[in-house]
This record gives sequence, structure tokens and C-alpha cells, in this order.
Amino acid sequence: MEGRQPAGGKAGSRTSGSAKASARGGMDFARLDSFFNPSSLALVGATDRSRWSWSAFHNWRTYSEGPCYLVHPRHQKVHGEPAFPSLSAIGESVDIAYVMVPTDQVLPVMEEAASIGIRNAVILTAGFGETGPEGAALEAKLVELAEAEGMLFLGPNGNGFVNAARGRTPYGLPIAPPLRRGPVGIVLQSGGLASVVLGMAQARGVGTTMVVSTGNEAMVGATDVIGYLAAQEETRAIAVFLESIRQPEHFKEVATAALEAGKAIVALKAGRSAAGSRAALAHTGAVAGDAAVVQAVLDSLDVVRVTSLEDLLTTAGLLGYQPRRLGRRLAVVAVSGGACDILADRASDEGLELPEYPPATLAALEELLPPYSNPHNPLDVTGYVVVDANISARSLEAVVASPAGHFDEVLYQTTIPQAAPPDPAPLMARYAALAELVARSPLPVLLQSSGPAGGGFADEVLDRFGFFVLDGIEHGMSALGSAVRWQERREALLSRPRPAPAPRLEPPPGATGTFGEARARALLAAHGVPVVPTVIVHNVGEALSAARTFGGPVALKVAADTLLHKSDLGGVELDLRTEEEIEEAAERLLAIAETHHVGDEGLQVAPMRRGGVELLASVRCDPAWGPILVVGLGGVWVEVLGETSLLPLPSGRVEIEDALRSLRGYQLLEGGRGRPGVDMEALIDSLTGIARLGEGLGDALDTLEVNPLWAGPSSCEALDALVVWAR
Repeated sequence: MEGRQPAGGKAGSRTSGSAKASARGGMDFARLDSFFNPSSLALVGATDRSRWSWSAFHNWRTYSEGPCYLVHPRHQKVHGEPAFPSLSAIGESVDIAYVMVPTDQVLPVMEEAASIGIRNAVILTAGFGETGPEGAALEAKLVELAEAEGMLFLGPNGNGFVNAARGRTPYGLPIAPPLRRGPVGIVLQSGGLASVVLGMAQARGVGTTMVVSTGNEAMVGATDVIGYLAAQEETRAIAVFLESIRQPEHFKEVATAALEAGKAIVALKAGRSAAGSRAALAHTGAVAGDAAVVQAVLDSLDVVRVTSLEDLLTTAGLLGYQPRRLGRRLAVVAVSGGACDILADRASDEGLELPEYPPATLAALEELLPPYSNPHNPLDVTGYVVVDANISARSLEAVVASPAGHFDEVLYQTTIPQAAPPDPAPLMARYAALAELVARSPLPVLLQSSGPAGGGFADEVLDRFGFFVLDGIEHGMSALGSAVRWQERREALLSRPRPAPAPRLEPPPGATGTFGEARARALLAAHGVPVVPTVIVHNVGEALSAARTFGGPVALKVAADTLLHKSDLGGVELDLRTEEEIEEAAERLLAIAETHHVGDEGLQVAPMRRGGVELLASVRCDPAWGPILVVGLGGVWVEVLGETSLLPLPSGRVEIEDALRSLRGYQLLEGGRGRPGVDMEALIDSLTGIARLGEGLGDALDTLEVNPLWAGPSSCEALDALVVWAR
């Protein structure tokens, strides 16, 4: 065997460091292409007692071409075929090894594979990084070997992959027929769930390019596979089940590339964490936890977020099968009044419009439908469909002939039975006519059924006519709403220049622990963020003098960096108008300062800002995703309402304005009912300054919080601030 060329030729280039490239963020797509397209398979540890072995063997023999070699050190026959005692004994080139041996035997098997030129492997075996330090150390040895030998492996602790587009199935769980090819790639950070999702896809008529279970991701990660699928011509949408995003910067690059290529990523992200509240000294931690940050990042990348496997597949299916642009003006042709009512409600939920039919369309429908019908959008073709089976299709014909620009798409309810009728010819003729109408329609025609569309006779219809049928009203309308928003967001993102990163800033002297209001405001002012003018005083007389200087109602606060939430201690007095009020307040606050041993720092005197709107503006440096801008209504409202908008940085003025507009309280900023609106330019200037300061401080910062940020009719100022340093 000495001197044999690596398996499959193209897969065998000694790409030493391929795993290192993945860890840094990015694996060569040509290398992945050779990995995911093996022409021969060795099942190492094959045995009749293992369902994984049976499944992997049956899958390859059923759906793949090329030899499958069975390897077991003691059994001469497995699955009714001759077995080899070792990989070396095969004596033929092997493209990929599927490793099912006990944990302590995986490394020796991989060493043998390397020695005879096998450069690809799927490691099914568990007991590695997922089990703790000892398993992680063993996993690290596998990676070290693979890097040194130019090998690539998927897993460990993963079931493998199904390459439906090219008929390659090194996969260890049953694959029920039919293995339908289609435009959707599926990536899962789960083993057993892959088969569940594949079965659900088949039941819904969703054809796939690939289904990949990434396991522990020791070398090939979910992000690598997403990037590979986005670069594939056959893949037009990518469905992803994520437990974690282990390569944040690489994920951003991959998602951006997919967006530019017009490949939608639809993600079901599992898991929530309270780790985001670590900056408990600030309000930000309570409203910008890990789940909220991930959602904000996915939104900024136009990754479609769903909450169920059904929505994952239906949404990815729609985005994969429907290449034409969708919009908010929807026409509906349905089979019952009840369905029309539900569809109308769900359209409203998704922000879709149901314009009435134009006069010409309405006249055509009135001629087609029975006299007792009341044609409007959504259209109920009535129970007359039982008498005339073609009335629904003729109504669809009339709707798609509506004047250009009136509707963006048509939703057409249909049913494809799973059991063939005694004489299927008439039904097949109707489907053929429907396929012809869909193909020539100037509008996208979306088919929607009352449930999953695949199985039995339905599979024959789907395959013959290339239909994709939305899975029920609920999931179908969710998918349509998500698809429209994805397209709108994509167009907006691609039309804007990417915001430039903020320049890197050196933290100020003493940047440890926390900066209370005085030092935090000084930091803001030094970087151009407007702050309310403030005077530090140490006695009642100085407080009165400062108040006279401001010439109006004032606020007094204890000036102590160590008292971060002064209002909780009674350390804040607001709207003081008379000298008597100022004297009494100053005496009380000085006593509080003395009680808390901060008397030397004195009091802060600042003018009151009346009217306007108070906001929270904060930058949190997330350990995975970097700086995140948080904006919302401020003061006590941030905790009462709990409504904020999060933006990954860098973000520009347009994105910041969009974040403000997304708040339910945005109407307060616009004014109305006799109260003026705020100076939006000044507000966005301040938010931009806060964002760039926080971003520029980088990982030296934990949280920079301005609460409240006061926005008035002609100005914007930071009234209070807090900085929590990362170190």
C-alpha cells in the first residue's frame, strides 16, 4: 500500500492546516466539496448488531454509487457481505471512512486511515469533547493528527451527511424514501434530530441538496457548511438548527456572503442564557441578554429567525422554491369562508395587505362564480367546487390576469391527496393545467394546502410538476411573511454602504471597576457627546450659588462614583425651584454622603430639563459578538416596559434611526397632541457618538450606559451615565 495516492485523487491534497483555517474562520470550499462528494465508503466497525451500521450500509447501497467496504477485525461477513479485518486490508482507494468503533479505538483507526491515504472521515463515535476534559483532550489529538496529515473529519459524535443533490449518503440513521432533491440545504448541530428534520422535509415535499449533522464540530463546523452551501449553485435557501454559534466573526462573513448571493438563511436557534445580565450594575444587562443579542445580530445579517421545525422547513422551502420577488399585496383564492377569515387574520399579523379586486377582475369572477357568492379578497370560491371541480382554477386564472402592479402574488389553496383515486387521469390533467398556469402567470402563484403535502400519490404529483406546497395556513402565512421581510431587508441592506468601524480608543486613566456619573459624563463630553452642564459643590452656599447661575429649576445629586444607583438611596432631588428647597435638599444629601463616607466628593448641581423624552442609550461589549448598541425609553420606563432595540456595531445613522422607529414609544419622539417632537438629528448625533465611543473602547469596556439621555425639541443631552470596565 505504500505510495498509494490519497483517496479519490482530488480529496487527497495534503492541505495541512485545513482545520486551523476553520478555527480561524473559513474552510476552503474546494476541500469541502471533495469531502462531501465521496465515490467510495469504508464502514469501520461494521456489525450486524448495530442499527447505525445497518443504516449507513443500507443508505449507501440505496442512494449512492460506488463501493462500500465493510471493516471489522473479527467478523468475516457483515450485512451478508464479506468484511475486511482492517482498512489496510481493503487494497483499494477509499474516499471516506465512516468510523463506528469504540472511543479508545478511534485514534488508531484514524492513524491507519492516514497511513494509507484516506483523507476524509465521518466519526460517529461519542465520548469526546461533549464528555469533559478527558474526552476533549482525546478530541484534540484527533484534530492534531488530521491537521498533520491533511485529513478532514466530520464529528465526532455526529451521524454524517446526506448529499441528495449528488447521491452521496454516509449517514448512520434510516433515510425513508423518497430522497427528494431540491433547493434547500439543511445544517444541524444535532445528531438524531437530522433524521427527524429529513423526514419532516420529505413529508412537506421539501427537496434538499444536503443534510449535514455536524456533531462536536472539532474540524468542520456548522458555519463552514453554511458557507459551502451558500456558494453552491443548487442550494437556494439554507435551513439551520443552531445550539450555539461557535465562530461569530466567520458566521458574519458567511451570512453576508449568502445575503449578497441571494441565498436566504433560515435559523432555529435553541437555548437561552441569563449570562447577558452579568453587568448587573447597569440596567442594560436586564434587557440585553444573550438571546436578545443573538436575535439582533441575526436581524442585522437578514437571517430569518423561526421558532419551530415546521416553520424552519416551510419558510426555507418557500425561499428555496420561489425565485420571484414577493411583496405585501396578496391575493387569495381559497376553498371556504372559514379559511378566508383565518387567512385574513394571519395576513394582518404578518403585515400583508389584501387589496380588493380591481373592477375587471371582479367582473370576471362574478361571471364564473354562482349568484350567491360575494367575491372579494380573500376569495371564497364557495362549496360549488363540489359541483364544478374546475371553478377554483378558473377563478385563479381570472385573478392572475389582474392589472399589473395591483397584486404582488397569489395564494392558491389546493389539496393533493396521498392516496391515488381509482382513475387518476382527470386529477393529473387538472394538475398539469395548474402547472401550466403557474408557469405563465405574471404573478408568483403560491400553493397552500391544509397540511403536509408529501407522501404516496402526492409525491408523484410534486415530482412530476415541480410543485412546492406551503404547509397549512399557520405555517404557510408565517413563511410568506418571513420571505417578504427577508427580501425587503435584503434590498435595504444591499443598497446602503457598510458603516465604517470606529477608530480604536485608549481607555482613560484608571479604567477599572466602574465610573460613576461624574467620570462617565466627563468621558462622554471628551468624545463629543453633549452632556448637561454640572457644577460640583461641597456646601449649601455653593449649591445656592450654582443654582442661581443656572437660573431655573435644578437637580441635586450626591457626587460619588461608588454610589451607582443614587436614587435608590434617596441621593437625588429633582425640580428644586426655591432657595429654601435647595437648602433643605443640599443639607439632606450632604448628610447621606457623610453616612456613606463619600462626603469629600460633594454634590452635583445641574439644570432641570423639562419636557422632551428620556431614553436609555447603552453600549454593551458582548463576549461573542462585540459591541452592541441598546436604545429604548429611559428612566424608569426601561424596566417597566422592557422594550429596547439592539444594534450590532458598527452601525450608521440609518440603522440607528430604524432602531428608534422600531420602538413602540417612537410616537413620543414625534410629538403630537400639543407637545413638540424631539430634535431627531440631535438625538441621532448623540446616539452615534455614544455608539462610536463604546465601539472604539472595544473589549476594555463591559458597559457604557446613558440613562437618561434627554431629547428635547432643539437639543439632546446625557443627564446621567455609568461605565463598567471589563478589567
